[in-house]
Amino acid sequence: MKFGRLLLLITFTIVIYSSIITVASANDEIGSRQVPNPLITLEGDKIENKAQWQQVRRPEVLELFRDNIYGRASVDRPDSLEFDVVDVKEDMMDGEATRKQIDISYEGPNGEDEFRLLLFVPNDIDRPVPTFLFMNNRGYENMDPDREEKTEFWPAEEIIDNGYAAAVFQVSEVAPDSPDSFDEGVHGVFDPQEETRASDAWGTIAGWSWGASRAMDYLETELTIDSNRVGVVGHSRGGKAALWAGAIDERFDLVISNNSGNTGAAISRGKVGETIEDINTSFPHWFNENYKSYNGNEYDLPVDQHMLIASMAPRLVYVSSASEDTWADPESEFLSLKYAESVYQLFGMEGLEINNMPDNDTPSHGEGMGYHVRTGEHNLKIYDWENFMDFWEPSNADSIKRYVDRFKEEGYFENDAAPHALQLHLTAINQYEKQEEVEKVSRHLEGFKDLLEHQLDYELISEDAYHTLVSLTNTLMNTWN
Repeated sequence: MKFGRLLLLITFTIVIYSSIITVASANDEIGSRQVPNPLITLEGDKIENKAQWQQVRRPEVLELFRDNIYGRASVDRPDSLEFDVVDVKEDMMDGEATRKQIDISYEGPNGEDEFRLLLFVPNDIDRPVPTFLFMNNRGYENMDPDREEKTEFWPAEEIIDNGYAAAVFQVSEVAPDSPDSFDEGVHGVFDPQEETRASDAWGTIAGWSWGASRAMDYLETELTIDSNRVGVVGHSRGGKAALWAGAIDERFDLVISNNSGNTGAAISRGKVGETIEDINTSFPHWFNENYKSYNGNEYDLPVDQHMLIASMAPRLVYVSSASEDTWADPESEFLSLKYAESVYQLFGMEGLEINNMPDNDTPSHGEGMGYHVRTGEHNLKIYDWENFMDFWEPSNADSIKRYVDRFKEEGYFENDAAPHALQLHLTAINQYEKQEEVEKVSRHLEGFKDLLEHQLDYELISEDAYHTLVSLTNTLMNTWN
């Protein structure tokens, strides 16, 4: 059955003070679901605002995921981390891009290791650019540094043409995808040398997520990159790793999971296709040992995957499915977004803004969340990448306002008056947008840039935040013009 071709009428019932959310689906194969309420703590307290979520519930949720699924990493950023730019070529892609190849190396108690980051940056943009960081879980032919071999799986040329930098690393260089390889890669360098691993020791998926964060460490040093706008992308098992990376590393502005299915974007309770037992049997090294106690026992899990997506709020998250990918279960991937919405709404973001699963090839780009079902099989195609790029483009003044709010929280302004002035200006622009007053929108966006320039001159805003906001404003101006 092709779930993406059905208009699934899904009824959502949330009992506000219950620790369980009941999900009823019109699809008889799914039936009712009972997933943990992300807004109820383990003590039974109701989370009512974003401060309570960030300070109480979010840390609690991440600890539950570490204990029961992904495991505990033996290391965060090691003091020994080094970056060696081993190659720079400025005339790639017919002169459109500069290529850099960077060896990211580290040492630990059991030795040393490294992996390579490949980066293409557009040549015709004179400001720091946003970047898609791709976690490649397939062959090296999908990330050919010479671009003699090109695939839809990682369409670097199209990413460059749209004004983004394209970065990629091979996940198996960080941690081999094998149940007998914990003595290799990052696990081999940092894990205790014990015959039996701890039941909450990190698995291979978490190792790949660690690699994404180390790549992010480098991107923060690269002057051509806007480190405030780095999106991490993964497909299938790589999508599972991208979600965990985005959950634990708040530096990622956008988190994209394509066809990630079980223990990725899909809710486990009531899921069709691959189950927890299936994944733990076929890939016993991906997650920690504790996770195996939930084989055939999904309803005893204290978490489900909608809570992983919720942990990224208010940052952007995008989930994509394929209509023929019943093993991943598109409906369960869609439901995860729907049941993360209550957390996004604490931040004033509505989420997907649709209640029914969309038709195939009909993307839903909401506030903070995006989703689509591509017609076809389990894969990552140009259509998917086009939607990722479209979603990340600022669509209105509210899109820029989200960054102002974030930069205020992160201390990028000298005082509260500076972001308040920017927010007031963006609110006015938003009103003109609703009235489709093109000339007034353009004029006030120019005024917004002047205000940013004034704040930079008087050291009221950091240079990083300034460059990000100017870049977003220019993109929005181009859209209106």
